Amino acid sequence: MKIDLSQATFIIPIRIESSDRLRNVITITAFLVENFNTNIIVKEVDSKSVFQEQAMPILEEIVEGDIWKNFNFIFERSDKPLFHRQRVLNEMIMEADTDIVVNYDCDVILPKESYKSAYDSILDGECDVVYPYGQGMYQKQVLATDEVVSNFLDKTDYSHLDSVSKTHTSDFGWAQFFKRQVYIDGGMENENFKAYAPEDKERFYRFKTLGYNVGRINNYVYHLEHARGENSWFNNPHMENNTQEWEKIKVMSKEELIEYYSRQEYLKKYDVIIQPHR
Repeated sequence: MKIDLSQATFIIPIRIESSDRLRNVITITAFLVENFNTNIIVKEVDSKSVFQEQAMPILEEIVEGDIWKNFNFIFERSDKPLFHRQRVLNEMIMEADTDIVVNYDCDVILPKESYKSAYDSILDGECDVVYPYGQGMYQKQVLATDEVVSNFLDKTDYSHLDSVSKTHTSDFGWAQFFKRQVYIDGGMENENFKAYAPEDKERFYRFKTLGYNVGRINNYVYHLEHARGENSWFNNPHMENNTQEWEKIKVMSKEELIEYYSRQEYLKKYDVIIQPHR
């Protein structure tokens, strides 16, 4: 029986640059659809749609039932080599119409109970934001193969992932459950970050500093490893500017954050006025 997450929307920005990224996108999509009654928005930005051409036919073959119910796929054609993930996320936040929005990487799997716990913590008013994994040695880096993920998806047996994983540190990325209005009031994603950046640290710092109730679930996060190009590593040409943005923000007070974000042009296009916790 599927777990009810009907008041949540998973927003998943993608650019599929390698065969392992394709496998990861197929894996996490099939996992979410098969195990949860929820809503999903996938937005792909690329010169052509790899998801539509290669992922969709496989998903229709391996997932039982109507896979596209409550599933919104958006394709934006772009020949730009770098993926502006923060802009894409902001557009999906505004597209979502549920009380909860989940900023979800396309290579992440959590224990099923972590999804429900994070969801309930927000619906019950305990938290405004939930990181559904612990801070410390809570990351399981999974060296997946087609056989491993196929066996995992067959019966949602995590032992198949555990058998090819090693434990590593975890902090602020991968997945966050947000009360949607809090995500908007807190300034959404910082679009001054482009491609690979310290946006995960900045997001956590900003919502904590603005006084929102940020919770954690002390359980593992499974990260499906993948090849890394300019969009997912330190060698992207925007890295210096990205680092400078984080260095500037990480010493700001609540009042300084509000003043800084009130001047950001990208928030004005969404008619967003940043607000602290009330």
